[in-house]
Amino acid sequence: MVSIVTPAYNAGSVLAESIRSVAAQTYADWELIIVDDCSTDGSPAVAARFAETEPRIRYHRNPRNSGAAFSRNQGVALARGEWIAFLDADDLMTSDKLAKQMIFVQENNAQISYTASAFMDADGKRFEYILPAVKKLTYNELLKRNLMSCSSVMAKRELLVKHPFPSRANTHEDYAAWLAIVREVDCAYGLNEPLLIYRLSANSKSANRLTSARMSYNAYREVGYSPIISAALMCRYAVWSVRKRKRIYASFMVP
Repeated sequence: MVSIVTPAYNAGSVLAESIRSVAAQTYADWELIIVDDCSTDGSPAVAARFAETEPRIRYHRNPRNSGAAFSRNQGVALARGEWIAFLDADDLMTSDKLAKQMIFVQENNAQISYTASAFMDADGKRFEYILPAVKKLTYNELLKRNLMSCSSVMAKRELLVKHPFPSRANTHEDYAAWLAIVREVDCAYGLNEPLLIYRLSANSKSANRLTSARMSYNAYREVGYSPIISAALMCRYAVWSVRKRKRIYASFMVP
């Protein structure tokens, strides 16, 4: 079984589309765990409506608003599957994502994998730019740039239990988790097909360049680097991140 963990906070306008992309999977042995972080909009009603008709969908509400890292860790704790996949509430999977990724991890004896990423804007309009996946993403390469979009990742549950998402404020918590895991298992295996469609939002933390730089700095600190080395790594990461954003927004929209 693949347990898909979806943290949701006030995502009522996009959550249904995300859930439908899971329900459309050609790989049938999955469960979807929606972890609601005390939403105040229609998110709980959306999740409940799908859970009533699909037994593979489970809904959990946090006792208090605790952030995405806590919600992902909570989803991992509740998961029944050997494998964990992630899907943020505003992102989409292609219908063959789980099937192709499961074959891929088995062929490569992988413990953690990710896929290339496509992008769309807040209204669902697609960009032509694709963030590629490297077949074997080593720790040193991952230090330079984070190719592992969270919603594209599939990993063994035991690894995510051992290396949970850190709760440090203003941190790229998923990046910190991938660094910790890849340092242990030598590499993450990348399937170079855009099986994730990532929704770009102008209001996200990562869209703010200063905030994003601080978050990457804290991720490096989280995995044990000194303030000086973390600052140097942050600068290198920031240059790559700015270039990536420019490439995305410079690409033509797909009709």
